[in-house]
Amino acid sequence: MIAAILESGELERVSTGLSLLVSAAVEGRPARGLATYGALGVLLDEDLEARVLASGAPHVAPAGLEVFARTLAELRAAARELEDVRIWACAAAVQATGADWTVVNARLDGVLSTPRFLHEVAGAELVVI
Repeated sequence: MIAAILESGELERVSTGLSLLVSAAVEGRPARGLATYGALGVLLDEDLEARVLASGAPHVAPAGLEVFARTLAELRAAARELEDVRIWACAAAVQATGADWTVVNARLDGVLSTPRFLHEVAGAELVVI
């Protein structure tokens, strides 16, 4: 199993984290994620592609921004659809950011505290992004 704590709200970092989780799951390896403060807003954004196009990404050339936006949205959708990928929202981040619990539960796999997440992924390779 691979596990990732998705902390950063930087779009390129969220893309990297989702790519890691999705790629692992496609290869048959269980993948787990915990979305904390920065990444939570990105993962919950109803119109992620528009967010990317409006804000840009520092390391993505303007000519590649549309492709990057579409790819990020597709990675997020794949993570939701793949059975071997589970991404939870960090309970503290949900509270601190004022995220709507109904939206969190609809778009992610629920809410977990960080200690509970670490218990769930005990023994997994763990990365923080």
